[in-house]
Amino acid sequence: MVSLSSYLILSAILFSIGVVGFLLRRNTIVIFMSIELMLNAANLAFVAFSRFLNSMDGQVIVVFVMSVAAAEAAVGLAIILAMYRTQKTVNADEMNLMKW
Repeated sequence: MVSLSSYLILSAILFSIGVVGFLLRRNTIVIFMSIELMLNAANLAFVAFSRFLNSMDGQVIVVFVMSVAAAEAAVGLAIILAMYRTQKTVNADEMNLMKW
């Protein structure tokens, strides 16, 4: 049987990779993928705690987090496509359309 700490270490590693990808990359698609990785790391932690506490609360929270992540991905990709059509780039440094 795998221990709770193993799941939490894996979750922390995945979350750290997501944070590094979010902070270091300037491609907006990679930024959104990093955000999704961080959300999935949190989901893994919720499911691990839910399993080891014999409660369904964590798994219910995961369903809500997954629905928010799906909505974020749909809206985010629509914004990226709109920005690409106007500026012909997906580099976050070059996108200044929504600045004052």
